[in-house]
Amino acid sequence: MQPERTLVVIKPDGVQRSLAGKIISYYEGAGLKITAMKMLSVGRDFISRHYPSGREYLLSIGQKGVKAGEILDTEKKLLDYGMMIVRGMRDYMTSGPVVAMIIEGNDAIKRVRQITGYTDPAAAEKGTIRGDLGTDTIAKANAERRPVRNLIHASGNAEEARHEIALWAPEMK
Repeated sequence: MQPERTLVVIKPDGVQRSLAGKIISYYEGAGLKITAMKMLSVGRDFISRHYPSGREYLLSIGQKGVKAGEILDTEKKLLDYGMMIVRGMRDYMTSGPVVAMIIEGNDAIKRVRQITGYTDPAAAEKGTIRGDLGTDTIAKANAERRPVRNLIHASGNAEEARHEIALWAPEMK
């Protein structure tokens, strides 16, 4: 059986705080293998392909806002909130260098997401990267009308992983 592959991107806050090595050690310590890694700065066109503005994606982001306490009681409010976050993520992810990695292993997608921890560092379990190293919260980010600085992006499922690996590391398809 071939090991599963997934994409992890250490966001600008993780790079700026010099946490790349520590973050990598969480994954390697769990027996996962980093098969490709590069530090890069990304432009607007590129990051717009990573953070799209499709309806379903925007609604899913809106639902995370609701879970964090936002009152988004209409589809329009969910979509507007999602677009605000997408625009903010695009600005944020182009604000400094990132580290993109392909990680392999049995059940890599699920295991990477467990090791990474919940989207909101304040609600992430201790022992996860966001729970141990995160300093931001969704509530604070919402109050400041910006995306949460939560150190890492990790592919959410196999389809997303294939798409993101093709985008971030086309040489590794």
